[in-house]
Amino acid sequence: MSFEQQTRAYVALGANLGEPVEHLRAAVDAIDRLPTARVVMRSSLYRSAPVGCPPGQPDYVNAVVAVDTALAPLALLRALLTIEAEHGRIRSTQNAPRTLDLDLLLHGDLVLTSHELTLPHPRMHERAFVLYPLLEIAPDIVLPGLGQAGAYLSGVTDQAIQRSELL
Repeated sequence: MSFEQQTRAYVALGANLGEPVEHLRAAVDAIDRLPTARVVMRSSLYRSAPVGCPPGQPDYVNAVVAVDTALAPLALLRALLTIEAEHGRIRSTQNAPRTLDLDLLLHGDLVLTSHELTLPHPRMHERAFVLYPLLEIAPDIVLPGLGQAGAYLSGVTDQAIQRSELL
């Protein structure tokens, strides 16, 4: 791997179809194989009830990884979308069940709004399934433009989440 201009990025992983744990572990391996990218931290796996989804969906398995990368934000996002597709992700309707969901949460301290990508991820501070695993691996992280991530935990206490095994 090249060590030019590395940036720390954070990626949220989720799945609730098929074998979610296996999909997440395979996705982490695929991210680690991206050119000029290396997974440097992995959270535990968390089981969470679906948020903002149609009723009757199975629970999700979620995690967050830290990635040191020389890939630009859009290049990293496109690589993540390719990994999703390789795992059978079909984008049928919003918040539909999925075999794999990879969200680019942060790319350094970049603040970006475009039709393809918004950084930081616009709802990350409202989701227990993002905050808990993110804070596990980066307890003092600051969300650009929003402040300390830990300050948002009190707003997600009504969301069911349970820490399980290691990723």
